[in-house]
Amino acid sequence: MTFNFFMKKKILFSVLLSILSIKSYSQIIFENGYFINESDQKIDCLIKNIDWEDNPTEFEYKILQTGSTQKAHIQTTKEFGINGVSKFIRAKVKIDKSSDEVSDLSSEKNPIFHEEEIFLRVIIEGKASLYVYKKGNLNRYFYKANDPTINQLVYKRYRINTDGIAENNSFRQQLFNDLKCHGITLRDVKDIKYYRKDLKKLFLNFNECTNSSFLNYESKKKNELFNLSLRPGLNLGNLAIQNSSSNVYNTDFGNKVSFRFGIEAEFILPFRKHTWGILIEPTFQPYQLEKTIKSTSDPVFLGGLVAKVNYKPIEVPLGVRRHFFLNEESEIFINVSYIFVFDNNSKIEFKTGSGSLASFVDIKSESSAAFGAGLKYKNRFGIEIRYQTRREILENHAIWSSDYKTLAVIFGYTLF
Repeated sequence: MTFNFFMKKKILFSVLLSILSIKSYSQIIFENGYFINESDQKIDCLIKNIDWEDNPTEFEYKILQTGSTQKAHIQTTKEFGINGVSKFIRAKVKIDKSSDEVSDLSSEKNPIFHEEEIFLRVIIEGKASLYVYKKGNLNRYFYKANDPTINQLVYKRYRINTDGIAENNSFRQQLFNDLKCHGITLRDVKDIKYYRKDLKKLFLNFNECTNSSFLNYESKKKNELFNLSLRPGLNLGNLAIQNSSSNVYNTDFGNKVSFRFGIEAEFILPFRKHTWGILIEPTFQPYQLEKTIKSTSDPVFLGGLVAKVNYKPIEVPLGVRRHFFLNEESEIFINVSYIFVFDNNSKIEFKTGSGSLASFVDIKSESSAAFGAGLKYKNRFGIEIRYQTRREILENHAIWSSDYKTLAVIFGYTLF
């Protein structure tokens, strides 16, 4: 072969290992932000954005990009935020931490409040403000409307009798009492769920209904969690086939460079700073080649045998991608996919030297796997190297076997 696929595989895996060994600073970066200390002094700084799943009690910051890392704590910080991304405020609140696990529900309907000083994540800030506190499986929403006091929106599941479970939905009455506007009706409130998206929608509606200025700290557009990209590229394919009953048909077609084209949809998962994605990429990448086999062992084919492969699969990789952000404009990524294959009436034909059809084999492909690594710039332009593992494309023929592999260079352009 003119190109050693084993060596290509080793090179690609080396690239993947190198990417995985990158230090954590390439995944979690310091971003422009601020904090307010006990003296009400606002200090502009760079805050380490770890995309807090749980509400923090401390955070790391730098005054300068090249400066040393310092740590600030809830005891000395009234507020902190990352510009345009998130905001946390310190508040002394009454919070109910009753378990919501079925096996650990209490029989008490009313919340059991304890006063604590915590950082609340701001969701909506305006005439009516919405906050959330999360720790593990505990999710509690807080609000402030007509009163400067921040109160918990009360929702609690509790046990009745032996097997029954009931709900205390007092938060609906709280919202109906405090978010009054001509654009909000009883129907808007009575069926609302204790979910972030439902509560957020109501608070947005109220602030808009009252013509109040407000800030939405979760204003990411839907398309920021979804990427649609055009994916043209070059595909280097290699195919060898064997026939166990007659080695006359054994053919190594060798390497063929062909054009491939795909359309990729990536769904960004809304956690860990959007570093994980699910992708699907319908792709057309043909492998079409003709080769003359010189044969002396079989008198029928003394004039030679021409083998022609017309493999035109539509491949649908389904996989996961991990993003490693280098800075605000650049990232590297790795992905692994499982490939479903539609053969699209592909076949291999054998003709004698005179041109008459000697035999043909319908192609029936197995699925395979693929591993890729690449770069992306400005969330728009990308390049990826992708290796597809060995694929059997003659799986429905007992006397035939095959070995099909590809290595692709893929160029990407993200539409949105």
